[in-house]
Amino acid sequence: YNEKNESVGSINDMLTDKNGKIVAVVIGVGGFLGVGEHLVAVPFEKVKFSDKPVAYTGAANTSAPAKPGSTTTTGSASNTAATTAAKPNPWYPDHAVFNATKDELKAMPEFKYST
Repeated sequence: YNEKNESVGSINDMLTDKNGKIVAVVIGVGGFLGVGEHLVAVPFEKVKFSDKPVAYTGAANTSAPAKPGSTTTTGSASNTAATTAAKPNPWYPDHAVFNATKDELKAMPEFKYST
């Protein structure tokens, strides 16, 4: 994700030096199921990791349509799940943040593994 909470790619790998220190993160951008994906390596210190879930915007105030045959309630009881305090994430970190757009990542030089 970037700092605007936009998904920009996925971490495919972390590269280490001979001492085991992580020096770079390989991010896959674009493609579908790994086909046509553009790999870029970015310095590890430029990537921040967050334990807070991504803050989604847009559809946050809408409700899902009711299923046929189900009943719905109105009032404060129906919003209990949305207002309940979230538990701490047991799977730290939740996501990584690198401040770039998909287009900026695609414009970076492609990373190739040595053979």
